[in-house]
Formats: sequence, structure tokens, C-alpha cells
Amino acid sequence: MIYGGIEAGGTKWVCAIGTGPDDLRETVTFATTEPEETIARAADFFSRNGAVAAVGIGSFGPIDIQRTSPTWGRITTTPKPGWADTEVVAALSNALGLPIAFDTDVNAAALGEHRWGAAVGLETFCYITVGTGIGGGGMANGDLMHGLLHPEFGHMRIPHDRTRDPFGGACPYHGDCFEGLASGDAVRARWGRPPEEITDQSAWLLEAEYLALGFHNVICTLSPQKIIVGGGVMNEPSLLPLVRSRVQVLASGYFDAPELGDAIDDYIVPPALAGRAGVLGALELARRAIADARER
Repeated sequence: MIYGGIEAGGTKWVCAIGTGPDDLRETVTFATTEPEETIARAADFFSRNGAVAAVGIGSFGPIDIQRTSPTWGRITTTPKPGWADTEVVAALSNALGLPIAFDTDVNAAALGEHRWGAAVGLETFCYITVGTGIGGGGMANGDLMHGLLHPEFGHMRIPHDRTRDPFGGACPYHGDCFEGLASGDAVRARWGRPPEEITDQSAWLLEAEYLALGFHNVICTLSPQKIIVGGGVMNEPSLLPLVRSRVQVLASGYFDAPELGDAIDDYIVPPALAGRAGVLGALELARRAIADARER
């Protein structure tokens, strides 16, 4: 059985047909433009490239994932211009006539890493992406994290030393939340250039501090067996070692776990599937949707 997957990002959409990392038969990437145009391009890709059993979507958010909700399948209060209250699932379902599975982009990436990557065999772990924004998801006791809504790691509050960093924050909702201080947009707004152009080590020390503070909150709250960190900001080679070191300092010897000591290099890790985690996880969302329907 063949599945379709969509990594629906705020900057680009990646669509794929296949069954896993060794069987991606067709893929396409295109810019996220207006909702109608973007969704139509995705629908056209699946219509032109053969029959699939279902399509899984891992979407930027916030999104409505409650199946009993009248607005299930929508992107809701996103700050991305033009995309608030966008019907994603209904539009693709009407265009394709297929079962659609829908979750956050970070939960999809977590699912991909659980099936094929760095989280194989784990029951409780987190996937955090540090890109244009910051998102987080993962699994708890073997199930994707859902609750009142879905996890919003990027909007947790973290300490902000305004003497060291007078930048007010880039989040349109919360100002200096985690995303507002440490996302790619925040880095760009604070320093006046994108992360890939920053060579000043003091900038990366500050970024590592904020990321470590956020990860420490996640460790204390969810006790993940592993933290997987993706996203374009993490392409800076010095950043991940700085974050690991700072997490150890913040932990202050409180946790009796080697993962926060000598084994931290195997605890806070990049995604094994690299940039394919999201779209592969979307394929797995589709596969699970068919399997769950059969069980019912």
C-alpha cells in the first residue's frame, strides 16, 4: 500500500509518495504562498502521481487536531499572514477523495524519527525544531502528545536577562517567549542578519543559553528519554555542543541520570532522518490512519 505525505511548513511544502525512507517514489518542494494556491499544488501533485491509500499532513500551526471539533483540520491562530483559519483537511479531502491524517509538523517529524530514526524503541521523547519559529512535539508512553490542544514548546516562558539581551522578543503574541527569543526570526531581528550569516560567537553563546533554558524546562516537565533537535538554526556547527554543555550546567547535578552527564551527546541529538523527518512522518501518519480504520 502506498501513502502520500505532506510536510506543510510556513516557508515551504514538501510532498511525497512512498512507504518510507527507502521507498520515496516521488517528491516535490514548493514555496508556501497563498492558501488556495498552495493547497491546489499539493492536490495536483497527488492527482498526477498515481493512487495512494491516504495522505498524512504534518502542518505548521497552531492547528485544530480534535476530531470532534467543528474546526478540525484547520490552521487556526497562526501569525503567518493570510493563513489563519485555513481549511487544510477539508480542501484536500474534497480535491482528492482520500482519507486525510492531520497533526503538527513537529509531531509528524517525531513520528518519523520513532519509526525509522533516532527515537526507535523509545516511548517518551521530544522533537524540537529551531527554525523560523520554534516548535515541539513527541511521544509520551508511546502515543503522540495531544491534550487540550497540542504542545506549543515555542511559547513557553523562559528567563530573559534584559541587561545581557535588551531585545524585546519577536513573537507577535508573547514578545519574549522561547520562540520570541531563540527562533530564526528572533536571531534575525536581534542581530540584523539571518543566522547563516552570523559569525560572532557571542551571538551563538546567547542562542545556546536560551535553547538550554527551554530544553531544561522540557526535561523537568516531561522527562523525555531523548531530545531530538532539528531546524535550520541548528546548522551552526558550534551550537549543539554549546547547548549540551549549558544544559548540564543548568541541571546542576540534580538528575541522577547519565544522559545528563557523560552521555549527553547521545541524549540531545540531531534527527537521524535529517531534513526528511517531517515528510516521512507524514507518510507514517497516513499509514496509521489506514491501520486505525481497519481496527475500527
